[in-house]
Amino acid sequence: MAQNVKAIPEGFHTITPHMSVRGAGRAIDFYKKAFGAEEVTRMMGPDGRTVMHAELKIGDSRFFLGDEMPGMGCQSPETLKGTTQGMFLYVQDVDAAFKRALDAGATVKMPVADMFWGDRYGKLTDPFGHEWSMGTHKEDLTNEEIEKRGKAFFEQIPKK
Repeated sequence: MAQNVKAIPEGFHTITPHMSVRGAGRAIDFYKKAFGAEEVTRMMGPDGRTVMHAELKIGDSRFFLGDEMPGMGCQSPETLKGTTQGMFLYVQDVDAAFKRALDAGATVKMPVADMFWGDRYGKLTDPFGHEWSMGTHKEDLTNEEIEKRGKAFFEQIPKK
């Protein structure tokens, strides 16, 4: 074994998201079209149809995905009837990037709007049940400014 192996491989950050999907091959194609993802690697399962593991790259960030394998505890949002996590992408032009994802088959969860924390931001759901937030940072604000704007924002929301 090599002596100078890095504990965190080149090109990775400390946290790397890993998603389970139903139809990983289709999901990879969607992420390429919707978000400009680059496929770094794909390992097929023994059946030659399922994707055991794939690595994709968007900008300078990588993420893993594979076909759901319920027998091994890997279930997709479709099987679970929802997701508890989301992916967040910072992009140069959120309006254009959001439209590209919608044109590729995503659905709007929250339309793009200027938000109190200084980002232009929107949220969508991909065809595989995963939620993606997208934003373009527009203003550098202090925590106090964000708190003040947030309070005003939430005061405008009707109480249930």
